[in-house]
Amino acid sequence: MPSNAEIVKDTVEQFRKVQRYMIIAREENATRTYAELKDDYVSLKAVLNVMGVNLTDIDKIKE
Repeated sequence: MPSNAEIVKDTVEQFRKVQRYMIIAREENATRTYAELKDDYVSLKAVLNVMGVNLTDIDKIKE
């Protein structure tokens, strides 16, 4: 079973990846892709908040 630190690390990596793709989708005006990624973004952000991760420095989207 993974430790809390491993879960947080994995979730932060997923969060950063989704944000990178959201930025690209926004630049390319891919609205449907952006909307799908935003669902993942919101879910990951909620999980990180529950885990007590400070998103101030890593949240580039700020939605």
